[in-house]
Amino acid sequence: MEIERSELTRQAAGMFRRVDAMLRRYIDRMVCNTGVYPSQHRLLMILDHRPSCSQVELAEKFDVSAAAVAVTLKKLEKGGYITREAAHSDNRINQVNITEKGKDVIRESIRLFQEVDRCFFAGFTDEEVARFWQYMERAYRNMEKENSRLDKEEGRN
Repeated sequence: MEIERSELTRQAAGMFRRVDAMLRRYIDRMVCNTGVYPSQHRLLMILDHRPSCSQVELAEKFDVSAAAVAVTLKKLEKGGYITREAAHSDNRINQVNITEKGKDVIRESIRLFQEVDRCFFAGFTDEEVARFWQYMERAYRNMEKENSRLDKEEGRN
């Protein structure tokens, strides 16, 4: 007996949420001894790719308020992972830079996330990984389109 599409999509979506929760738990365990939280790892990684990024740009990238980014940055600065200084062109804008201590965390993060990827895709062929990426990208575009539609309905642009 074949499973109906609605039941199959429900089960697949449920499995996706379970895998996502398991992945997050695994990542949390992997990074817990580095001194920074997983969200702080992401922020450091973005800063590594976009040096001197402003707090406003970071907030846009994470889709959170500038205040939420400011709290995270304050913790990273207090821990010695970043420095913040006013931009030369506009004193109202803080430029964020990674310290050597922050760069050490990034190097460790890269190593840890390579291990996470290795574990996540163990037993997958290259073709299966490519298909998986295509499916996830298509699902992402579907949800992006739907969120954009809801934003327009709610008067957000």
